[in-house]
This record gives sequence, structure tokens and C-alpha cells, in this order.
Amino acid sequence: MKTRELIIIGGGPAGYTAALYAARADLEPLVIEGFQWGGQLMITSDVENYPGYADGVMGPEMMADFRRQAERFGAEFITDDVTRVDFSEQPHRVYVGDDEYAARTVIIATGATARFLGIPSEEKHKGRGVSACATCDAAFFRDKDVYVVGGGDSAFEEALFLTKFASRVHLVHRRDEFRASKIMVDRADRNEKLDYVLNAVVDEIVGDAKVEALRLRSTVTDETWEVPADGLFVAIGHDPSTALFVDQLDHDDQGYLVTVPGSTATNIPGVFAAGDVQDHTYRQAITAAGSGCMAALDAERFLAALEGHPGTALTAGR
Repeated sequence: MKTRELIIIGGGPAGYTAALYAARADLEPLVIEGFQWGGQLMITSDVENYPGYADGVMGPEMMADFRRQAERFGAEFITDDVTRVDFSEQPHRVYVGDDEYAARTVIIATGATARFLGIPSEEKHKGRGVSACATCDAAFFRDKDVYVVGGGDSAFEEALFLTKFASRVHLVHRRDEFRASKIMVDRADRNEKLDYVLNAVVDEIVGDAKVEALRLRSTVTDETWEVPADGLFVAIGHDPSTALFVDQLDHDDQGYLVTVPGSTATNIPGVFAAGDVQDHTYRQAITAAGSGCMAALDAERFLAALEGHPGTALTAGR
């Protein structure tokens, strides 16, 4: 079995950027991108905050551009899901069903997925008024009436950011007390464009081509009522895609992979993590791409150290 220099697990901004840098350094990376390649941007309609796309770009189109660029320099792709890994010795082993692949370095870029409400109408309206990222989509709701679901710091951050664009922001929470820090609640209390809908949940999203209204339900009386709405932002957390790795790699109490400060290195030599799988702070395409670049640089330097000479292929040219 051929031992490769690098295997990249995951096919979003982090994985494709790592593949681009590694391919340009003649590391001939194998990218096992998954059936749902492209990451969360594949369900994002318009991307207007990524440098280089002055007129904006559809999320799937941008991911296709990333992929083609990496492929141009020799990255190889498998559009399938990794089913098992073994990082216990060199070379590291990655499995896709019964197929086994070996590499001296591995970059994990499996991302994270936003938690959604799980109601039937939610999937239909994703990208049509339902979002899990205010930083990504708030500008599309200028002068609109929007709702945010959640009660933690991230929900308050989303709601406060939305007040810069929306005419009115309503924060829906299933209890009458918030998990958010006092400073975040105080900021929201002072914001005249933001109000609360407490002891309530979203039962249904109403609308055909776009969100037109929400049906809310009281968690106290079970009463339901309908409110007009132009958009719904779900901010109840993210789940990193780490199920394959938690028994072998260090992770924090939220399940995100832990990397060495100032590096993308994990606790296993030769295994690196990039993008949302290790980032629960920024979660942007641009930061994921940046950490994918970092992971490729770190992998190249690791390989150079194994060979006993300084590596220059990646670090010499940007």
C-alpha cells in the first residue's frame, strides 16, 4: 500500500485551502472530501463577505472554485466519507469502508454543523430566510423584522449584530432566564431595536418561497400564536464533526479538537486540525481557509523535519 505524504479529511474552505497549498508544494494530497463536499457553504445562497468576490458569489459556486484550484495543482479527491481512522502509529491510517489509506501526515477539516430546531418546515426555508449565521447573512435583512432563537452568549451576539441591519430583532427563548453572561444581557437590554419573547419556542415556519411568519408556542401554557417575520436565525449552538476522532485526539468540553496554541498541531504528531472542527469562536469561511493554509504549512514543516532537512516548498512562496 502506498504511503502518502498527506491525507486531508474534509472538503470545505479549510480542507480545500490546505489541499491547494499542499498540492503546490508537490505533496500530492489526497482529499477525502465526504459525500457532502463543500461544507456549510453548500447550503449558503449568497456570500458577500469573502475577499475577491466583489459582486458576491453563491456558496456552492465558491466551493467549486476552491476545489478546481486545488485540483489544478494535483490534489486528488475521493467523494466519500471516512469511516475510521487509526493514529496510533506512523504512517497514520484512514479508512473509507474497506479501503485503507496511509499517510505520514493528516489534516482534519471536517468542520462543524449548526444545531437547528428540527421542525419540518426548517429545511425548506434554509437559505430562504432561515440562517444560523448572522455575520454571514445579516446584510440580507436590512430593514426587516427578524427573530433569533437561543439564550446563550452566541444568541445575544447574533441578535445584537442583527440590530445593525434589521428594523426589529426579537430574541425567542424557551425559559425566562438566560444562559448568556450578564454583560451580554445588559447590552441587549440597552438596545432599543431588540426585545424578548420568553417562555416560548418556534413551532413552525410559515411561507412558501420565503419566511413570512412564525408560529410560536408557549412553554408554560402550550398556547400557540403567529407572528409576522422576514427571517429566523437559529443560535442554539454548533456540533463539531469529531465523532471519528474523539477517542484518539484531545478535545475540549464542547467536543472541538484542541490544537497547540499558535499551531494547528493536535496531540498526535503528524495530525493537524483546521477550520470549524477546532474553532468555536469565529466560524467564518475566511478564517477556516486561513487555518487550512496554516495546517498545510505545519504539515510540510513536519515532513521536512522527518526527512532531516529544512522545508522550503511552501514557506518560500505565498
